[in-house]
Amino acid sequence: MHEMITKTIQAIYKTNLGVKRDEKVLVFTDRITPSEVLHENALCMRERLRDISLLTAEIGKAFTKKISYYEYAATGSHGAEPPEELWGIAFGKQIVSELKMHKLLSPLIKKEVTDKEINIAEAIISKNKRSAVNVVIALSNYSTSHTRFRDFLTRVCGCRYASMPIFEVSMLETSMNVDWKRLSKRTKSIARIVNTAETIEIKTPNGTYITMSKKGRKALSDDGILTKPGSFGNLPSGEVFFAPVEGSAKGRLVLEWAPTRELKSPITLIIEKGIVKEIIGDEPYADLLRAKLNERDENKNIAELGIGTNDKAKRPDNILESEKILGTIHIALGDNSSFGGNIKTPFHQDFVFFKPTVRLIKKDRSETYLIKNGVLMP
Repeated sequence: MHEMITKTIQAIYKTNLGVKRDEKVLVFTDRITPSEVLHENALCMRERLRDISLLTAEIGKAFTKKISYYEYAATGSHGAEPPEELWGIAFGKQIVSELKMHKLLSPLIKKEVTDKEINIAEAIISKNKRSAVNVVIALSNYSTSHTRFRDFLTRVCGCRYASMPIFEVSMLETSMNVDWKRLSKRTKSIARIVNTAETIEIKTPNGTYITMSKKGRKALSDDGILTKPGSFGNLPSGEVFFAPVEGSAKGRLVLEWAPTRELKSPITLIIEKGIVKEIIGDEPYADLLRAKLNERDENKNIAELGIGTNDKAKRPDNILESEKILGTIHIALGDNSSFGGNIKTPFHQDFVFFKPTVRLIKKDRSETYLIKNGVLMP
């Protein structure tokens, strides 16, 4: 087993990221904070995540001479910006001091920047982008995918970025131990089909029914091959995703799974004009979700529709893997500003739906089924 784990981590450097000897690589994770109340399983998972991060950094020394490892106190939320120290390591001291001089770093980290300020920050970063790292392996428990930190690194600096939140060691033997070429081909082919649609309708056996507009939005593919400058994706990977047009989603979502566990009873989200209008259910997770959505109106946004494409992904109880399961769909709330949407908020949470039927409606109103009862159409 240890040999397989080592081989799979080596493949992250070699196959997924194509790391070269003289490239700067950053591996990071986040520490449990005193304010987090964790059950034994979650505690154990978080401790193992740190072990995987340390092992990944250690194995990386065989692939590059310039590897940095960093740990920071967990932010407590997927999509929240990492702390200033990590910006310093990733972008270099020059960029961080200029951002601070222009009073931009703090608003960026709080996600309280205007579009004009983002443009100024981009100009500062672009001018000094050679000081940024070339590759990031993000093994923090809380996802940094939907952050300005990640967006600037990939889009402006051309950094390759593997985002691996709530990663578990078992994934090294399942969803990471996949035929990457076949996965890439399948994912790109599904993205092409999804991009013919203007409207998408989803039904599932548990009572979920939602429609949304894709007009003017592009479906992207996350296939795990992150070798081109500016590449970004999850590992394990295997999804096609896009930001639905804000205000267009309507229907109801019946949740049976929280991000890392099965719910004791379903929670129903009523969706109107692209946002969650009501949460129905008395499962403890419903209260957590209500509190999170009440923090900011933007958190109620239907941010993403994703379609799983990884045939080796199986686990329903870990959102990183479950959203990649072939024949599932996932829908996220909150931020979508980093992949084609207009909503900026320090929150992004996905929920997976099993055995969906997905109908694509084109501009000329012709229709095609992409998935029927969880089975991908040929």
